[in-house]
Amino acid sequence: MRPVPDGAPQGDLGAPSGGDAPRLADLLRRAALGDEAAFAEFYDATSARSYGLALRVVRNPAHAEEVTQEAYLDAWRSSARFDSGRGSAAGWLLTIVHRKAVDRVRSVEAATARDEGWNRDTTPVDHDQTAESAHASLDAARVRNAVATLTDVQRRAVELAYFGGYTHTEVATLLDVPLGTAKTRIRDGLIRLRDLMGVS
Repeated sequence: MRPVPDGAPQGDLGAPSGGDAPRLADLLRRAALGDEAAFAEFYDATSARSYGLALRVVRNPAHAEEVTQEAYLDAWRSSARFDSGRGSAAGWLLTIVHRKAVDRVRSVEAATARDEGWNRDTTPVDHDQTAESAHASLDAARVRNAVATLTDVQRRAVELAYFGGYTHTEVATLLDVPLGTAKTRIRDGLIRLRDLMGVS
């Protein structure tokens, strides 16, 4: 297998085309039977896209490489659980990559929060910091409340695109809808959020 490519892929460079879906599903089925060559081919066909998604979520090339490697290890171990009736092989893989990337972000954030908590506990808090913290908390609550008013399909599409780091094409794949439908759900959700938040 080739190593994960250096640097952030641009756009959908290295992304499997729609015509590759049956081939990728077949490679994954063969991998589930222990075919290492099939899995290597699956990796070669999908690694640039997987790394690109990981990098968009974790924002750190070293972490993105580790996340991608962990995702492929997980994909190899669980390839027998892939069900082509529930979605594409690329979508299944990207879901694993996204989950691993989010876990990494949470882990890094938890470590950062521990460090910041120690600094906060050992540094006197002035009134300006308290007010800033209160405003940030209120803004976050407004966003959560606004998102909660979206329809289920709008909320899922917006969460994948803006909180998950997926492209419109990836959102369409994960939701198993046409690209135009995914774009419409994202656009309608953003318009509703804009109106609720009073953003011009």
